[in-house]
Amino acid sequence: MGVLIEGEYIGKKKVRLRHEPSGAEIVTDAPRDNQGEGSAFSPTDLVAGALGACMMTIIAIIGERSGLDLAGMRMRVVKEMQDDPRRIARLPVEIHLPSHLSPEDRQKLERAAGTCPVARSLLPDIHVVPCFLYDV
Repeated sequence: MGVLIEGEYIGKKKVRLRHEPSGAEIVTDAPRDNQGEGSAFSPTDLVAGALGACMMTIIAIIGERSGLDLAGMRMRVVKEMQDDPRRIARLPVEIHLPSHLSPEDRQKLERAAGTCPVARSLLPDIHVVPCFLYDV
């Protein structure tokens, strides 16, 4: 079963995306370093955000299944681009998790993050660099 996402070009290098199942909409813009205004997420920004959100979602699924309290979990991802060809080169991802987690639970959640479908969908040339910090 597929999920329909529709897009409409609204001018000035902006695209309105609509998520059919929910009706949610977002607008993308080209980044400043690629002839845009940088007024919204660029398409490659969405890839970076999707990676971090996906990793946290998978962690949450496994955490809830295991009865773990993951309150305060957050992430930070930096999108690093390359030229020629212009594409995403590197995605360092910091995932901040509760400090009270046991070593066994930490290992289980870190392993789960690696099964994220977004990460598995990226080219091997894109260096995904996960870092887990237990400081929440």
